Amino acid sequence: MTENLNEPQLTATYIGGPTLVLEIGGLRIITDPTLDPEGTSFKIDNKLTISKLSGPATNDVGVIDLVLLSHDQHSDNLDHAGRELMFKVGHTITTPAAAQRLKNGALGLSPWENVEIDLPDGRQMTATATPARHGPSGTDEMQGDVTGFVLQVNGSKEFSLYITGDTVFYEGVLEVAKRFDPDYVFIFAGAAKPKGPFNVTMDTNDAIDTAFCFPRAGIIPLHHEGWSHYTEGADVLATAFSVLDIGSRLMILEKGKPTRLKFS
Repeated sequence: MTENLNEPQLTATYIGGPTLVLEIGGLRIITDPTLDPEGTSFKIDNKLTISKLSGPATNDVGVIDLVLLSHDQHSDNLDHAGRELMFKVGHTITTPAAAQRLKNGALGLSPWENVEIDLPDGRQMTATATPARHGPSGTDEMQGDVTGFVLQVNGSKEFSLYITGDTVFYEGVLEVAKRFDPDYVFIFAGAAKPKGPFNVTMDTNDAIDTAFCFPRAGIIPLHHEGWSHYTEGADVLATAFSVLDIGSRLMILEKGKPTRLKFS
């Protein structure tokens, strides 16, 4: 028996780092799988190393139907165990450059390209690639291509989600806001600084700017704990949102706990 199409079914489970399991209409999706244990280290170059400060909420994420991968070139978005899972799943949506490197069923989408996905509950979901910039202007060549995603689910009660991927706040995020009106925005936060005194993911100011760009959306931070190069945690975001009297819009997921997301 299929679920009542009038009742959206969406559950989010935060695994750690940038990794989230979404259950949408019976389809199980994982973002940027990072499943290695605490203490695993990765060399960025000859001088720099990043390390996992905490492991995932669980190593057993169950059956996964689809991987949404913002990019493959950085280990805090795709580590050893995450890569093994991705290849087992065999269905990944990512950037065109990453799809060429990964192969194995990976589909590369450029910004604003989309693909239709049939959900087990009878709905249809459109996955659209969105622009992302992994650091300040001018660092694209050094950082490589990155993508975000908008997921739109149809039916008599439609809803949509925006997953920013590894990006700072810039004109590409503004363009997403012009085209889409998501119910929830999953931001890659943490003010990550792996290579220098500049952010390559959203800091608190970026998170606030994003919240005001999407005034109807609940804001759910990912990518804010578990790695040595993250410099701002969820507590910083909570304080800032509270000061601006928008604390009710910020939802910090408890690691490992499935959370049913509601719609107005």
